[in-house]
Amino acid sequence: MRVLSRLVFLAYFVEVGLLLLVVPWSTFWEHNYFVQLWPVLDGVLRNNLVRGAVSGLGVINLGAAMAELAGLFGLKGK
Repeated sequence: MRVLSRLVFLAYFVEVGLLLLVVPWSTFWEHNYFVQLWPVLDGVLRNNLVRGAVSGLGVINLGAAMAELAGLFGLKGK
């Protein structure tokens, strides 16, 4: 059961990491529900700094996935 829960965490970190890495640079980012609801957010969300910060969170999630994978195989430093 412990290995299964670690695999679920690994899948979660990879999925969220890839989404956060790719979505800010897609057209979905510019045409979403929140921009249509609050037009003030349009300028903020189109800012490359905000997109880069969200992509940076994706990289952190992918790093967490690699750490979880290393822990799963017993490759963590002691």
